[in-house]
Amino acid sequence: MEKFSVAAVFSSNMVLQREKPVNIFGCGKDGDTVAVQSEGVRRTAKVIDGRWLVKLPPHKAADNVTITVSCGEENKIFTNVCYGEVWLAGGQSNMELELQNCREKDALQNDKEPNVRFYYTQKKVIKEEDFFETEKNTGWTEFSSENAKAWSAVGYFFARELAKKLGVTVGVVGCNWGGTSASHWMSREILEKDSDMREYLNDLDKATEGKSDEEQKKEWKEYQAYDKAWYEKSLVFYKEHPEGSWDECQEFCGKNLYPGPISEYNPMCPTVLYKSMIQRVRPYTLRGFIYYQGESDDHRPRTYYKLFRELIGLWRNDWGDDSLPFLFVQLPMHRYKADPDYKHWCLIREAQMKVFDTVKNTGIAVALDMGEFNEIHPKSKEPVGHRLALQALYSVYGFENMKDEAFSPMYESYQLTDGGMLLSFRYCNGFKVEGEVCGFEIAGEDKEFKPAKVEFRGEQIFISSEEVPEPLYGRYNWTNYGEVTVYGVNGLPLAPFRTCRDDEKTE
Repeated sequence: MEKFSVAAVFSSNMVLQREKPVNIFGCGKDGDTVAVQSEGVRRTAKVIDGRWLVKLPPHKAADNVTITVSCGEENKIFTNVCYGEVWLAGGQSNMELELQNCREKDALQNDKEPNVRFYYTQKKVIKEEDFFETEKNTGWTEFSSENAKAWSAVGYFFARELAKKLGVTVGVVGCNWGGTSASHWMSREILEKDSDMREYLNDLDKATEGKSDEEQKKEWKEYQAYDKAWYEKSLVFYKEHPEGSWDECQEFCGKNLYPGPISEYNPMCPTVLYKSMIQRVRPYTLRGFIYYQGESDDHRPRTYYKLFRELIGLWRNDWGDDSLPFLFVQLPMHRYKADPDYKHWCLIREAQMKVFDTVKNTGIAVALDMGEFNEIHPKSKEPVGHRLALQALYSVYGFENMKDEAFSPMYESYQLTDGGMLLSFRYCNGFKVEGEVCGFEIAGEDKEFKPAKVEFRGEQIFISSEEVPEPLYGRYNWTNYGEVTVYGVNGLPLAPFRTCRDDEKTE
């Protein structure tokens, strides 16, 4: 029998979505009636199968609202509630990276009343013994130099810009965890739909075959103890050898076993965070999603288009709206010093662009120039939040005059002419170059790419090479990491591309 409760995502200081019916939900005893009251409006619902959901009517932007939720003699009162804009910030470590750790962390001290509030979905898995108890202690927080330290930097800068432009409070529901695959944020039912996506489940099922729940729990606890001790040793190593390599660190500390044994105790496994994070906040009424992820799916880059497309569809379905805006970051440049250029991040970026081109109500923030060599967590996050905000302001909030600001130039088509390729672009009013032009390559039938000479012709680019007299293929920054020097006149980087995917698939 469920005790009456309101989902943990509802608390004092929360932001509710303005101008849309608002879902208030929780648990209770079957047959009981739950009432929600706000500013003279009262709505009720019965508890069915241990769950209840009340819909409040649309409300204009407002501050200092009180919401009362009642069941019998029990009342839950939430104060200092705002009606404004609400976005869910999903993804992995580059969405998770905290405001206190980003390059623009001075915002913690310098920003005054930015009208941004956060709710962070707790980073635990349901199988942890204290999951439900600790979840009760989560809640919405207002901005302060102390409160905002651990907020998502990208999420904060995105919300800050919207709040300023729209003149309302913006709330962010943080739902992100470093190192995660898109499959970790999806249901088993969706992953089972397709043989390519099913590979993620196969890894989990194979690793847990024949193991009892107790055995899996024991393995996980042993790993946690080992990992804690390993981490403490690594701090000693890097303090004494700040330039030490990863291999040298493991020689000193022992083998690093991250991400640990595969099981549903491990947050780095398929479906686990969907159940313990996404399902804990759905269907909290939102304007849309922002998302920064893909790094941890580079081992299966040709599956990523399908995986990402299905994730968007799943989340929209969970929120009961197949048109909810979904804005995401295209991966920046990245390569570890010790790694060759596998060119798998190129395929992830291409899949992300294909999602933008084929899935309705999506927006893409091109971040190619935001990467750092040998660092998978680039520290500058304000420009990324800004580019997501531009997408929202133009495509979601209807600022038509911002179209020229919102988009990077994106490859559209080519024409073979004058012994080279004349490339055409959308969202382009011309180009500017910072430094020396690089990254353009051209190839003939043999697909042996050569560096290309580049000529800018207004809104088009002509590429050629004396080594390729009969060109058939062109590409730009088709590399995991390289210099970014070509921008639109609006200051946003030219998106990477290849003119033809030839025999390679992104789906």
